[in-house]
Amino acid sequence: MESPLIRVGTAGWSYKDWEGIFYPAGMQQRKQHPLDLLAQCFDAVEINTSFYGHIKPHIAKLWVKRAVSVNPNFMFTAKLHRSFTHNPLAVMEPTSAASIRPNDEDEALAREGLEALASEGRLGALLIQFPASFKNTSLNREYIEQLGRQFIEYPRVVEVRHDTWNNPETVQYFAQRSIAFCNIDQPQIGRSLSPTEHVTAPLGYVRLHGRNYDQWFDAEKSQDRYNYLYGEAELSIWREKIVRIAAKAEVTYVIANNHFEAKAGVNALQMRNMLTGRRVKAPEPLLKHYPELKNIADPVFPEPTTQNLPLLA
Repeated sequence: MESPLIRVGTAGWSYKDWEGIFYPAGMQQRKQHPLDLLAQCFDAVEINTSFYGHIKPHIAKLWVKRAVSVNPNFMFTAKLHRSFTHNPLAVMEPTSAASIRPNDEDEALAREGLEALASEGRLGALLIQFPASFKNTSLNREYIEQLGRQFIEYPRVVEVRHDTWNNPETVQYFAQRSIAFCNIDQPQIGRSLSPTEHVTAPLGYVRLHGRNYDQWFDAEKSQDRYNYLYGEAELSIWREKIVRIAAKAEVTYVIANNHFEAKAGVNALQMRNMLTGRRVKAPEPLLKHYPELKNIADPVFPEPTTQNLPLLA
């Protein structure tokens, strides 16, 4: 019997504070691309910029070409654009289905980018991420069902963060529509969704946001809320959850989103080591910055590329 397929990676790869920590300083000037390095360390990545701006098809194909050239098994997941999941005034007002207003152009542009990945066989999942203010109401459930039908050609994952969604009826609702429930780790504040291990589709999905309680809702800069490094004991608990999730799914994605100063890269490598029992590959700068990784990781270097490719993800 084959072992359950688990893919581990980070949420995004283009962060200014990864320069010199995850990536060698001046890497872009040497015409090297982050995916040359990232795809040697992981077998998946979640595209982050698709939430803020639609993926350009030609750029998506370049990303695929670059990643697959160093790791033929590499897969992408992508966030659905925020026009489908967030109130345009979300900073000031809560989000509900009544306040979300995507238009036909949003759908066309979103689909172009997603299809560029899917046509290459490299789109592992479409992540539909709602904010904490999106509660379990009949209107919101109907909206999720509508979005699920709208993008039915892709493996769909829905991330909700409010604990009203954590009940058997909701799990059954998702399962009946073959929409994957995103199991998340986040600070437990107020009515925040607690850690779950639901499997409602052939796809399992886990996102680790960190536990920065002090800055989760009050961070001066949005990146500060993700300033958290999981300890071994915390990761071990999630390892057990992931193993149970993977036993019920055909493929499971584990994505570290605590991206501040490449801490997502550290914890994703640690989780990969925990799940496989084998040493992993890590960028040399990361080993220097987080020397504890040397116990489980060996250095790897970016492969040279002959073309400049877009950095963002």
